[in-house]
Amino acid sequence: MATPSPRAGTKGVPRARREQQILAAATEEFGRRGYEGTSLAAVAARVGVTKTLLHQYFGAKQDLYLACLVPVGDRILSAIRAAMEDTTGARVPERAVTGVRSPGPEAAADKSGESAPPTPLRVLHGLFTALEGQREAWFVLYDTSLPADSEAARRARRYRAAVDACAARGTADVLLAADSFDALDADALRHAWQGVATALVRWWITHPEESVEAMTERCARLFAAARDALGTPD
Repeated sequence: MATPSPRAGTKGVPRARREQQILAAATEEFGRRGYEGTSLAAVAARVGVTKTLLHQYFGAKQDLYLACLVPVGDRILSAIRAAMEDTTGARVPERAVTGVRSPGPEAAADKSGESAPPTPLRVLHGLFTALEGQREAWFVLYDTSLPADSEAARRARRYRAAVDACAARGTADVLLAADSFDALDADALRHAWQGVATALVRWWITHPEESVEAMTERCARLFAAARDALGTPD
């Protein structure tokens, strides 16, 4: 078989385009089936290329996983950090923040003088935006089937540690706003938050008709309902 041109893949598809097709298919496969359950043959079949060509483009399975992980990890981490820094909540749909804005006189205010959406809602909106079009990507980052001592696992752990650091900062801020200074409370809330985010993304995957805006508004309603059920003052 002739070696593919550096500018073209099979059937006249430009190589760059073919690589993007492979990465999109592989990201979905890794996200749905995990590293252990994903085969290069299945990825190649989805794209309509040979396994040999896939090897030529990306190398071994771990190399393909890393090629998927890095843009996913960068995109998710960037979205979370941007959401935490955006104290105006300008990106969050206005309908989603009615009734759930941050309480207290110390809360950041937007240009209209109203307090900003709470950090959890801003972060979820940023996360949904980063995952739209590739929702399974969250589970590439949180793949439990990676070989423990592999470069893939080490790279994924570094991304997760960075996300956890953001979560620790955010949950500590939430507790401090409620005059709580218990370190174990903060640690427990950080773990709970990761579980909530994962559960919401998993639910979102099973409801492809739900847009980013619809999911953000749904989360806002759930936050408001939880606040009311707990009797938390506005």
